[in-house]
Amino acid sequence: MRSVSSSRRTHTVLAAATAALATLAGLGASPAMAADTPVNRYVALGDSYASGAGVPEQVDSACTRSSRNYPALVNAALAPGAHKDVTCGGATTVHMTTAQNSSAPPQFDALNADTDLVTLTIGGNDIGFAGIIVRCVSLGLFNPAGSPCKSSYTSWSGTDRLAATISATAPKVAATLDGIRRRAPHAQILVTGYPAILPDDGTNCPSVVSIAKGDAPWLRDTHKRLNSMIAAQAAAHGARYVDTYSKSVGHDICKPVGTRWMEPLSTNAAAPFHPNAAGERAMADAVLAAR
Repeated sequence: MRSVSSSRRTHTVLAAATAALATLAGLGASPAMAADTPVNRYVALGDSYASGAGVPEQVDSACTRSSRNYPALVNAALAPGAHKDVTCGGATTVHMTTAQNSSAPPQFDALNADTDLVTLTIGGNDIGFAGIIVRCVSLGLFNPAGSPCKSSYTSWSGTDRLAATISATAPKVAATLDGIRRRAPHAQILVTGYPAILPDDGTNCPSVVSIAKGDAPWLRDTHKRLNSMIAAQAAAHGARYVDTYSKSVGHDICKPVGTRWMEPLSTNAAAPFHPNAAGERAMADAVLAAR
């Protein structure tokens, strides 16, 4: 999930999206933390939406991590005694306990018993975010008025395979939350959803990105299904869900520069289909409000 140049549009679509793109049974909600309560140690976990992929200035190229990502903004606002940002573009739930690359050890290694605030953004790569973008943008080039991507993810029996994949990802998110609690038993855990990529009214913008007319509302609903799953797992596993979608409505990739918080394919402001600096700021504001 990395930014791309503005030339060679069709080939860029594929290249950019491919590259860019003890249990707690009976435990209650994540411990409340008053907004003015000092934070001793803050750890940020997650994928490229948390790392700020492509947002200038990139401070870790291997993990597409920005100095202006939402964890950096939360850290600046809270001024904790200690802070560790191990977010990394392309991360899945597997990379909480497994190294992602030579410079990115398991993200859970950053946690300890002194950690009292954890933010987490995860799940998008577990359902195959980059592959979904590649398929939908590519198929939309050839059938802009139809719903070719939705059809490609629908089995002969009418089953939506992406919906099934989201359901299958739920236990992985649950295990991640349980793993955080075991390693940081006193931490408040804030789990973000994903902000709006496409217009919430189900429309598309073919002049900006080749997502077919019939695929746009289906992708919106798939996006909301993912967020709902994450919210449900947070509620069930001692964490607090942070809604980053609601306030991002009206700031999707179809909006002009200065209004949008999410970037389309041709951009220098962030990785394609990712939050720009304003989007990361909005995510940080949502996290801070959730405390």
